Amino acid sequence: MREYLLTLCITAAVTYLLTGPVRKFAIVAGAMPKIRARDVHREPTPRLGGIAMFFGLCAGLLVADHLTNLSEVFDTSNEPRALLSGAALIWLIGVLDDKFEIDALIKLGGQMIAAGAMVMQGLTILWLPIPKVGTVALTQWQGTLLTVALVVITINAVNFVDGLDGLAAGMVCIAAAAFFMYAYRIWYSYGIEAAAPATLFSAILMGMCLGFLPHNMHPARIFMGDSGSMLIGLVLAAGAISVTGQVDPDNLFGGSERSAVHQMVPLYIPLLMPLTIIAIPAADLILAIVRRTWRGQSPFAADRGHLHHRLLEIGHSHSRAVLIMYFWSALIAFGALAYSVNSASSMWIVLGVVFLSAIGLALLLLPRFTPRTPRWAEAFVPPRYRRRGAIAEPAATTPQTAAEAPADELLPEEEPRTPVAAGVSRVNGVNGSTALGARPRFLDRRKAGTSR
Repeated sequence: MREYLLTLCITAAVTYLLTGPVRKFAIVAGAMPKIRARDVHREPTPRLGGIAMFFGLCAGLLVADHLTNLSEVFDTSNEPRALLSGAALIWLIGVLDDKFEIDALIKLGGQMIAAGAMVMQGLTILWLPIPKVGTVALTQWQGTLLTVALVVITINAVNFVDGLDGLAAGMVCIAAAAFFMYAYRIWYSYGIEAAAPATLFSAILMGMCLGFLPHNMHPARIFMGDSGSMLIGLVLAAGAISVTGQVDPDNLFGGSERSAVHQMVPLYIPLLMPLTIIAIPAADLILAIVRRTWRGQSPFAADRGHLHHRLLEIGHSHSRAVLIMYFWSALIAFGALAYSVNSASSMWIVLGVVFLSAIGLALLLLPRFTPRTPRWAEAFVPPRYRRRGAIAEPAATTPQTAAEAPADELLPEEEPRTPVAAGVSRVNGVNGSTALGARPRFLDRRKAGTSR
């Protein structure tokens, strides 16, 4: 466990330290696309955050290769090299898209090529444990098609959920944490060495997300872009493929294949675990298709009716909308994890999930609720959590008109709607801050509750 934690920390540190220079490079390179009609952020923000995440991945694999226990993964399996080759291909495609916005079909072809590169090096699904049937061996073509499909679906799911500051990185980190706990249990408790690569991939993925999140939380200083979203989606899929299609259930539980599958939630759970991140985007996609076709529009027409847009419209702040989606992601991922650990207590697990779902629904119905702290603690919390009138306004000697007031003190209805040039902000540089500088302060939370 200590070596996994060390790998996680090194990956997070490298990603965090490189994100600042990468942000400045993205500004110089002009990787700041114009604000589209469906975007909710109002200032051009640099992309290419996937560059820092990719080098964090490389650092994590390099450190793991020199550790005593984890080095055996590289000696006995070719999966880490397969992951690195596929990640490099998908990362290059993402970088080109962040800079030049390449066609969607080209990106889809690149995703399939990256998945094929991993399959050619041995990272593929060999068999599937199916309930009431047992372990079903797959032919080479069946395993290849299933592997490519899983990689492409996961990559696009992560890319689809990347709609608010910190949303994709946080949700993937939650899914990776649940997956790490499952894979580590198989590797450590049952001594199955084939689960070690998946455990390593999950630890590195958590480090990539945790290192990038401080720069990506609202207000985001940099976006991960397709170079980051597609990269973490591929790593998440690689872990699922590694532990699902290569670990034999007979080695876990003993006995016949059928009894092994029935004794416990079998190894098909890792196939479902990465799909937990797709649950929210899939629901959003279905609603979008129904909404657009009902209005007589094309299903592919962009609009502002996605789930994160609706959360902002009903009164949730940007941070609260992200936390609500974190909650649902964690509920699904760790609910599946709890069921896989002890399926005998399935009724209690289901009841617990239902109870937590009720809490989540209650949070959705309280968009205007803002917790207030006691007066003695108001000096230690952000201004939005203080009581009204806690800070006395200085008496103005002369009235100040809207034209004379500073830009960051205007109310939303008084704010001048002047266009913002690419790379320039009204407050302090691109998107209001430098990579390590102070963030802008807003008097109205609705003014700050914007993202992509």
